[in-house]
Amino acid sequence: MLTSALALPLARPRAARAAAWPERPIRLVVTFPPGGASDIAARLIAPVLAERIGQPIVIENKPGAGSTIGASLVAHAPADGYTLLMSNSAPLSISPALMPQGGYDALASFRHVAYIGAVPTVFVVHPSVPVSSFAELTAWIRAQDKPVQYGSGGLASVGQIVGELYSRQAGVALQHIPYKGSGAMRNDLLGGQIRFAVDALPQNLPFLRSGQLRLLAVTTQQRVSQAPDIPAVGELGYPGLVAENFIGLSGPAGLPDAVSRRLNDDIAQVLAEPLLRAKLEGQGFVLARKSPAEFTEFVRLQAEAWGPVVQATGASL
Repeated sequence: MLTSALALPLARPRAARAAAWPERPIRLVVTFPPGGASDIAARLIAPVLAERIGQPIVIENKPGAGSTIGASLVAHAPADGYTLLMSNSAPLSISPALMPQGGYDALASFRHVAYIGAVPTVFVVHPSVPVSSFAELTAWIRAQDKPVQYGSGGLASVGQIVGELYSRQAGVALQHIPYKGSGAMRNDLLGGQIRFAVDALPQNLPFLRSGQLRLLAVTTQQRVSQAPDIPAVGELGYPGLVAENFIGLSGPAGLPDAVSRRLNDDIAQVLAEPLLRAKLEGQGFVLARKSPAEFTEFVRLQAEAWGPVVQATGASL
């Protein structure tokens, strides 16, 4: 049951000596099923990072409960550098507002080590939807005699929150269809079982190029270089829909300073490699460097900004 998975431990395991880190394989927890933005980033970065640190990195997908299952697992793991989190907006900025007793705190329970980048969200439709612009989508939804279904990667995902905000700000009637991961949702979107979704940009770029899906707007203030022909919600008169899912690397609170510094430096070196950087940017990631202190402050500001937004949408887990 969820309550047992998120139960707080009686005492946090003591941090191990960091001098010889790493001496064994590292577990990297991804809070979504395979196919999502966090999973893509993890699988591109892990092999290159593993080569630098000299130990394998084993990716474990632990989805569920608005990403709180995987995040709680890391929050309550020994603070020895051998269990890390592919941190993102869902467990750190969204779910805490929906589950205030969820078993961890976005700041106090983690040491936020390395910011990697952000993933813009996109409004995407199946070609059977008779629209070619964001304005036409809004008009089409208003013309329907019942709420239009839209898919997302799951409950409490950035996609759901953006969809709920769009419904309120544009005055359109929508029905959220949550999936267990964006990969499953995208399969149904490609097959026409659902015809509208709010999803991460990276995974949709190949389908934009092939013509299998139509991308109408990205949830950024300005257009992004990976998809320069797609208008941004900021320029379309919807600044309240600006939302990006950040991706980073975090560990349990108490992670030794030496481990945190080394991981931050190693991630910076990994992201500086032209081939990997090109792969990530080609998938739609907007990369940036932050120190651990800057990343921690970023998480704090994100949680403060998203909390009221999430609550205002009426979204729930």
